[in-house]
Amino acid sequence: MPIATNVSAMLSRELRALRRELESYEREDDIWRLTPPISNSAGTLTLHLVGNLRYYVGARLGRSGYVRDRDLEFRDRGVPREKLLALVDTAIREVEDALSHVTEAQLDAPFPEPVAKMHLNSGDFLMHLAVHAAYHLGQVDYHRRLVTGDAKTVGAVSPTELSTARPA
Repeated sequence: MPIATNVSAMLSRELRALRRELESYEREDDIWRLTPPISNSAGTLTLHLVGNLRYYVGARLGRSGYVRDRDLEFRDRGVPREKLLALVDTAIREVEDALSHVTEAQLDAPFPEPVAKMHLNSGDFLMHLAVHAAYHLGQVDYHRRLVTGDAKTVGAVSPTELSTARPA
């Protein structure tokens, strides 16, 4: 199975789990609540993760036309849960669409622009984006548990959601 297909499945899985995390906040305002020492709320992390994937995967690889405002991802506050969920759904569609058209040759080629002032292989960078998504998903999960006191799981990063998962 091509790497792009696997990464697409992983990123979609992380974004679906992010959606479940946001839905699990009983009180919508808790999505934006800050509790020291955490400096980013689940809302901020959602805006950042969605912006990151829509730009690097959707716009740069899929040519979606999305224009990123990274600073706004960290400044914007109080975005309603329904809008956050709609942004997550848009990111899922854009990631899946973009990665369904990526060829093995593109994965072996340099990413279309430098990242952190470095030239990277597109395949390596896609793997980085999947790890980056999982990292922030974990932060959202921790934030939700901390601010709500609810220790229940939403089933994030389940291997049963991977594209190759089959009953044993």
